[in-house]
Amino acid sequence: MALDGAFLRYVVYEMREKLDGMRVEKIFQPNRDEIVVAFRGVGGAYKVLMSARANSPRVNITSYPPENPQTPPMLCMLLRKKLTGARLREIKQYGLERVVRFIFDGTDELGDKIELSLIAEIMGKYSNVIFVDGDDNVIDALKRVDLSMSSQRLVLPGLSYQLPPAQNKLDPLESGAEEIIKRIKQSEKALLLSKALLSTVQGVSPIVCREIEYITGRGAELNTKEMSEEYYSRLEFFLKRTVNEIRQVKGEPCMVQSIDGKLLDFSFMNILQYGTGAKTIRFESFSELLDNFYLERDKIERMRVKGQDLLKQLSNITDRLTRKINAQKAELASSEDREHLRIKGDLLQANLYKIEKGAAEVELENFYDENLSKIKIKLNPALTAGQNAQRYYKNYRKAKNAQQFLAVEIERAQQELIYIDSVFDSLSRAETERELSEIKQELVLSGYIKKIRSKQKPKEALKPLEFTSKSGLKILVGRNNLQNDSLTLKKSKNYDLWFHTKNIPGSHTVICAQGETPDDETILYAAQLAAYHSRARQSSKVPVDYTLIKYVSKAQGAKPGMVIYKNQKTLFVKPSLTQDEAD
Repeated sequence: MALDGAFLRYVVYEMREKLDGMRVEKIFQPNRDEIVVAFRGVGGAYKVLMSARANSPRVNITSYPPENPQTPPMLCMLLRKKLTGARLREIKQYGLERVVRFIFDGTDELGDKIELSLIAEIMGKYSNVIFVDGDDNVIDALKRVDLSMSSQRLVLPGLSYQLPPAQNKLDPLESGAEEIIKRIKQSEKALLLSKALLSTVQGVSPIVCREIEYITGRGAELNTKEMSEEYYSRLEFFLKRTVNEIRQVKGEPCMVQSIDGKLLDFSFMNILQYGTGAKTIRFESFSELLDNFYLERDKIERMRVKGQDLLKQLSNITDRLTRKINAQKAELASSEDREHLRIKGDLLQANLYKIEKGAAEVELENFYDENLSKIKIKLNPALTAGQNAQRYYKNYRKAKNAQQFLAVEIERAQQELIYIDSVFDSLSRAETERELSEIKQELVLSGYIKKIRSKQKPKEALKPLEFTSKSGLKILVGRNNLQNDSLTLKKSKNYDLWFHTKNIPGSHTVICAQGETPDDETILYAAQLAAYHSRARQSSKVPVDYTLIKYVSKAQGAKPGMVIYKNQKTLFVKPSLTQDEAD
């Protein structure tokens, strides 16, 4: 499942046809591993994605550019300064190496013409996008490589750019099928034909090598030391056909999908090796194929990277609140044991005449004890007996007030924990980067994250998720706490029905009744949607409360999404997105 040099040749050919002579309109850096270059020219406008992600490196024209951060990174600012307005002169691939060079004609600060290049290296975890000048000196890169990372090839500003080390393989653009077969036969190792091809031919991925073995052996595995001349003759035929297709850039973008919908692999040739266990999907272009293949995987990876920061911040907030609650509970426990302070004050007040001035301790009969046992009371020698008594009274009142204050503070902190737990739930269900941004904005407005000033206009808030029941009634589901508040307290009508999982973090769900009384099927469907968009999504039976919007209110000072309600009924349902499962 790798973008090989041969497939990349087809992508480069497509990009040359569409981008030739175009100028750079704008450059984006959605994250630390991706660069998006927007081109515009007579032929229209295109965006090229250069990704150095370890598990999905690629370069292609994209119709689904990733969302961009509000503040562009430093490398992005540098590229915009140097390349905006530059004309694309050439797109160059080195043989069938997975290295693509975009060469631009630009101008420097003085208006003189200069050459600049963006070099995309598509090599798994070593992938990179490198910005170089006309003398092949590195200006900067997505991933700087210093001596601590590699002693063979450094990628640092000011150093000369070097191509990745060449492999000892035959380039099919220069070597024919006969030379490839000759080297395979000369090898002393007995290998499967697919393994031998992979170690001999440059620029072809495992799926291509397995496919050549599959059609050569008519579906059977072939060992290079046991192959007959007939098999070698068949191998020569299919190798020649494949090499000619690569040289002439004649192929078709094919993606292989398993019967259960899992994407397996892709290639520039028709894939037969999976038999009836998979189907082949063909695309109009090679770039379109890459977009479709990597779209979901990239989205998950980008969400993971962006969500990690939020997750860490939420974890820190939870830890801080937990420590605070534990400390306050310990202080509360000590304040509850305060009666002895009042008793000591009373005993001192009643025995003022017995206490010598400057005493550090006194032993008095405890008249609160039926046995009149004696009790030792520590004193401050610098204070009079009366002042010592008042000191004990003061500590008693302080402990009493602390008990009342701490009880309120502990309750407030526990409500905060419940709120943060609901944010955790929203984060776990977020499916787009916009949703992550709105969750972050919620934490900023709640005072948990420091606001970062930005000149960019805030993006329009996402709309709630929308579903339609079989009876035609609209059902809305909030994506996060801010949206829950807006949906429940501002946009819904008094006689709409409101749903929420009972004592479980989840989304507010509303049936827009439009003055009607929702049927039982719609009510059940809305309850299932509320259960699905909650922490209990994986459960088999979930309690969901529902009531009229007019019975839902918000306590003064309550956190986003936190409401109180009454006159509710409870349904136990199985979480589901479709109403068919409710029947």
